[in-house]
Amino acid sequence: MQRGLTGHYVPVSSAGEEARAFVPNPLPPEPKLELDGDLGCLLDAASTAIGRLDGISMVLPDPHLFLYTYIRKEAVLSSQIEGTQSSLSDLLRHEIHGAPSVPIEDVTEVSCYVSAMQHGLERLNAGEPISLRLIRDIHATLLAHGRGSTKQPGEFRRSQNWIGGSRPGNARFVPTPAHQVMECMGLLEKFLHDDPVKTRPLLKAALAHVQFETIHPFLDGNGRLGRLLITFILCAEGVLREPMLYLSLFFKKHREEYYRLLQEVRINGDWEAWLEFFFTGVAETSNQATDTATRLLRLFEQDRASLSTEAASVMRLYLHLQRIPVTSAVEAAKAIDASLPTARSALGKLEALGVVREITGGGYGKIYAYGAYLDLLNEGESE
Repeated sequence: MQRGLTGHYVPVSSAGEEARAFVPNPLPPEPKLELDGDLGCLLDAASTAIGRLDGISMVLPDPHLFLYTYIRKEAVLSSQIEGTQSSLSDLLRHEIHGAPSVPIEDVTEVSCYVSAMQHGLERLNAGEPISLRLIRDIHATLLAHGRGSTKQPGEFRRSQNWIGGSRPGNARFVPTPAHQVMECMGLLEKFLHDDPVKTRPLLKAALAHVQFETIHPFLDGNGRLGRLLITFILCAEGVLREPMLYLSLFFKKHREEYYRLLQEVRINGDWEAWLEFFFTGVAETSNQATDTATRLLRLFEQDRASLSTEAASVMRLYLHLQRIPVTSAVEAAKAIDASLPTARSALGKLEALGVVREITGGGYGKIYAYGAYLDLLNEGESE
């Protein structure tokens, strides 16, 4: 349904020229959303899929075996949308030795994303509601180091920004003027707290994501934080016990459609088209994550069985690799509380059995990866 413009334009002067900035109407949309028919079926399918995903977190022996690397995969994908070249292996190698094979700014950006995600989840798990203060704190962590560290981390912007183009005059979209950011974000905070109306969690996450991206309240990091906000809302609302749903791979695969639909909401009020896209993404991503977790459990069972007759040091190292699937001989020795020769011997045995592979090309400071695990998590990353 096309409602027409879902906000209003105001003139702004920025970068030496006049432009029109967009101020969105408060949520929820008016007239009321049409959630019957096909769209209602999609919402039900998405809810069922995410419920199944949440359920598998209850049967995983240790959800953090899955989450440690899964969260890092999301950080990589979300940052790739913004143009970084860092891979999951690069990030894990950086966390071991601080020596990635890509520009340090790229892997630092991804590492900050992991920190921001963990910081936000810790605060939510401690019972703190999603608020403007929490959003700013997460942003400060997101931009603590690297390229964004000079872009007012943790502060709503005090100057005009724009999306696409070299200046406001030729931009694809000019977000809310700086002096109205706080007011618009305050209204978004109220909506997140079910004011003026209680909203179903998945619908709330879908609407809030568009609103956040439309306001674009920070000078940098809006895309990454906007994607994080989806998972934070679902965790805060109790839909997910563990942060197992991330839509960055879906958004990356359908990037042009994603940006087009955000603009369709603003210009034509076509919320239903956006919701169809969003609910489809939630269903597909939830089903993929459930399948990945199931396959990971099967992989662990098979590898444990094949290693059952090996030395205790080999099994201890394998169990460590389930949690952190990249290591060096020095890190392995620390992890299994063994001598360096014993750790090297265990790594050699796992390499001979095809469980780990060396990923640095030999020489000093070799790094080994749990190959099948990373291959499973890397599916779709380069698409």
